[in-house]
Amino acid sequence: MTVKLDTEGIRCIGVFESLTGAGVKDCVVDNEANKVIMVVKKGDMGLAIGKGGSNINKVKKLLRKEVEIVEHSADIKEFIENLFRPAYVKSIELLTKNDKICAYVEVFNKDKGIAIGKHGEKIKKVKLLVKRNQNRDNVIIL
Repeated sequence: MTVKLDTEGIRCIGVFESLTGAGVKDCVVDNEANKVIMVVKKGDMGLAIGKGGSNINKVKKLLRKEVEIVEHSADIKEFIENLFRPAYVKSIELLTKNDKICAYVEVFNKDKGIAIGKHGEKIKKVKLLVKRNQNRDNVIIL
């Protein structure tokens, strides 16, 4: 699936890649929350963060936004697990219903609050990134 970026997303990717050396697969800029979500190439997470968080802190300072990093994976289940961290995912089931592809994610009861996030922000982010990067229609927490 091809990800479409706006000019601000492209600018953020350029800044991020030049400061960290990590490759970026996708970028979502949320101006309301003053936040940028970067989906980095598999294996580039350490490079993106840097020693003691030095790289990510440089990016935050330059962009003047909070920056969240998620590691990409071609495997849909691994990608969803990465998106839900630090919540522990028990299982993921992929089903097709009425031409819609859905991922049903089971998490421990103690981790449901983390998986949903404050005001549902985490699950919204997961749904958006799964749709953009894995072409799945919906993610449902069980």
